[in-house]
Amino acid sequence: MYKNILVAIDESEMSQSVLNTTLRIAESCFPTVTLLFVGREFLPLTPGEVYVTKTYLEELNSKEQERGMWMLGKYNTQLKSNGITAEEVFLQGDPAKQILQYAKDKNQEMIIIGSRGLSGIKEMLLGSVSHKVSQLANCPVLIVH
Repeated sequence: MYKNILVAIDESEMSQSVLNTTLRIAESCFPTVTLLFVGREFLPLTPGEVYVTKTYLEELNSKEQERGMWMLGKYNTQLKSNGITAEEVFLQGDPAKQILQYAKDKNQEMIIIGSRGLSGIKEMLLGSVSHKVSQLANCPVLIVH
């Protein structure tokens, strides 16, 4: 079975379903689990847009990291209460790119990710992290609906 499982979570209610699925899988194969939260990255704006100080950007990025670490801790507590130890990883940037790069760099054997349930035009216009990850990953991807 799978030894290294990457579990991508966010602030959506779907993350609880992703965690429940992870628990069911982990019961049978005792993998190393990594919880990954990708937060927004606040960058300096392009010319012509409102100026934001470097200090303010650093503050926004710090608050984003605090929010992400809180989410990771919340879900890791649930894993621990079920006897599963997980590493917590916080990254910032484009979620699909960060998930794919982390999975590749750390030789993850499976990615578990939730779906927002977008389809058709909405998915085409808004994009879907789970769709991008499933299309471009070098390992199996389990999308939880």
